[in-house]
Amino acid sequence: MGYRDLRHFLEVLESRGELKRITVPVSPVLEVAEWADRAVKSPTGGPALLFEKVEGSTVPLLINTYATSARMALSLEVPTLPDLTTKMEDLLGPALHPPKAGLWEKLKLIPKLLEYGAAIPKSVSTGPCKEVVDKETPSFERFPVIQCWPKDAGKYITFGCVFTKDPESGKRNCGVYRMQVFDARTCAMHWHPHKDGARHFGKSRKAGKRMEVAIAIGPDPAVAFAAVCPLPPDVDEMMFAGLLAGEPVRLVKCETVDLEVPANSEIVFEGYLDPDELRLEGPFGDHTGYYSLADRFPVFHLTCVTHRRDPIYQTTIVGPPPMEDGVMGYAIERLFLPLLRMQISEVVDMHMPVEGCFHNLVLVSIRKRYPGHARKVMHAIWGMGQAMFTKVIVVMDEDVNVQDPREVCWKALNHIDPERDIEIAHGPMDILDHAARASCYGSKIGIDATRKFPEEGHVREWPDEIVMPPEVKAIVDRKWRDVFGGLDKDKA
Repeated sequence: MGYRDLRHFLEVLESRGELKRITVPVSPVLEVAEWADRAVKSPTGGPALLFEKVEGSTVPLLINTYATSARMALSLEVPTLPDLTTKMEDLLGPALHPPKAGLWEKLKLIPKLLEYGAAIPKSVSTGPCKEVVDKETPSFERFPVIQCWPKDAGKYITFGCVFTKDPESGKRNCGVYRMQVFDARTCAMHWHPHKDGARHFGKSRKAGKRMEVAIAIGPDPAVAFAAVCPLPPDVDEMMFAGLLAGEPVRLVKCETVDLEVPANSEIVFEGYLDPDELRLEGPFGDHTGYYSLADRFPVFHLTCVTHRRDPIYQTTIVGPPPMEDGVMGYAIERLFLPLLRMQISEVVDMHMPVEGCFHNLVLVSIRKRYPGHARKVMHAIWGMGQAMFTKVIVVMDEDVNVQDPREVCWKALNHIDPERDIEIAHGPMDILDHAARASCYGSKIGIDATRKFPEEGHVREWPDEIVMPPEVKAIVDRKWRDVFGGLDKDKA
């Protein structure tokens, strides 16, 4: 079963030596980010950091919570992150293998599957996040909001689970968006135009109505992870969190807006967006390793703050990889591989290297059966939700380990004829792609690094890979141990 709350998870981390309490005073301006960056880039990835004395606030600050594969796996209750693939296959068993069901029928089963049993959120009358309620003097200023990088436009809330509601259907959405704090009661709501929150705001703006918003800080790990997952619009993130945790998410009604939030959250900010108000937000040091440019975004007006009596402010930083978001990205990759295979059955494996910042590079291996198969897969990936932002897709044969950059480079660079094997496409791009010809629009490239059929323009014989016979390796293994006294052959 899932963790009761974030504190339960921290207790587990501390018992395993995975949490470090920092008792020296630190500044929220740049200094916390430097601590976090040093820790995550250390050989071990460093521990989760709990700063107990942040200047200007009495609230402790938590960062790098999920910044290693071990902690991320622990938060989702699997032995290792690759085990998430098996977990998803088990959870979606009926959808993956329904009797006499075509692809469309399979896809329609996914949201239905989430409607059963433990996945259904449970409304409760109150919870720990209601221990203190402040409607009279709500303010961001008592919390240790950080400035991450020198040229950031200010302090940013970076790990808030933002709850909105479709003004037409009433369906809930939860996503993680950065928020630049302007003053004690206003901040920017930076969401990309392709996100569900932005879609909800667009509908509210068209209707000329305020849009209610609630931001939960420090929920349990399953909720935090579900909030960053690129789920289809019809799938409720709270249902998905319940599915992952094996028990329902308990939701409590907000005080000043008609929304529900996880009852076990540390802090909740309630408020609204005015449909006619946009304000300049940014620049901000983003996960690409570069500053995203300033632009105009909606303004969140704070109407109420609720929190535990002794709240913990959870945050994160993004920037030059590797970072905490890279670990979460790998978890998403492993968890969603079965869903990719549902739609593109020939896929064997896929990988989004952290150096590619998620949307810049996707490596995929396939069981190739016919000429042009690799190009079919490229376009299928570009047609799947947020995968449309992928700048470079490299398609390889099923025997290539796409998790191994050495093998990928070796085989891909040996297999391609650039003029023949490169596919250029145009379409939507991530708003953070500063190299795109226009905001949110540009070109992308697909590389067919598979073995070629004659119909694909390769009429010569395709050579065999150099491989030593296993019987020779076994003979030398025995003799090697005699000669080197049992030393590993790589250390001789």
